[in-house]
Amino acid sequence: MGEPKMVVDILTLFPEMFTGPFDASIIKRAREKGLVEINLINIRDFSRNKHRTVDDTPYGGGAGMVMAAEPLFEAMDWIRARRGEPGRVILLCPAGRPFNQEVAAELAREKHLVLICGHYEGIDERVAEHLVTDEISIGDYVLTGGELPAMVVVDAVCRLIPGVLGERASAQEESFADGLLEYPHYTRPREYRGYRVPEVLLSGHHEKIRLWRRRQSLLRTLASRPDLLARASLTGEDRKILASVLEEIKSLI
Repeated sequence: MGEPKMVVDILTLFPEMFTGPFDASIIKRAREKGLVEINLINIRDFSRNKHRTVDDTPYGGGAGMVMAAEPLFEAMDWIRARRGEPGRVILLCPAGRPFNQEVAAELAREKHLVLICGHYEGIDERVAEHLVTDEISIGDYVLTGGELPAMVVVDAVCRLIPGVLGERASAQEESFADGLLEYPHYTRPREYRGYRVPEVLLSGHHEKIRLWRRRQSLLRTLASRPDLLARASLTGEDRKILASVLEEIKSLI
């Protein structure tokens, strides 16, 4: 099958957590096609003490334990010896920049990613200072470790790799691809329990359908995520649609 388009090495204390998400659906098919190679690397394998511990008490005192630098540096040495220098070394942590579609697209252009899953009260700061190229957060809430964030990042990134999705257009038209929420979808039957599919979608008029979908996308974003609308790159057509919406609203007041 040749070289994969992307290699993802995940440094974790709990590799068994990834077996379900990465062995099903789109990610499974991408791995089977050889488009992406995902390697789960147990940080404990690089511990140099007989108990394979990877944490210790923090200097200066304080509650909790800190993940030690040594096993992570050793693990990175092992990765570099086999695959060379990775494109990005990502620490999943609360202090990282917020993960979004733009960041996913940025990472999807890399050939080799390393994701570090933290645990305990944190990771020895020397890891962030001397190993890590990027720190990423998936949200402002507390999780038990970096495994779930790593799954989110891998899923969002891998589906953007060429060939992973059946139709490239599906990745370009979905929510957040252009900074807006996606338009609503419908399928058969035309009517169900008295609820009908919008007539425009049954018309076969491609331009009317395109305009309806764009209008719905703008309306959804305006109603649910106006913060996205403020940052989106709107076209002249988009601005005309929004102006007409505002006029309609004014007529109702």
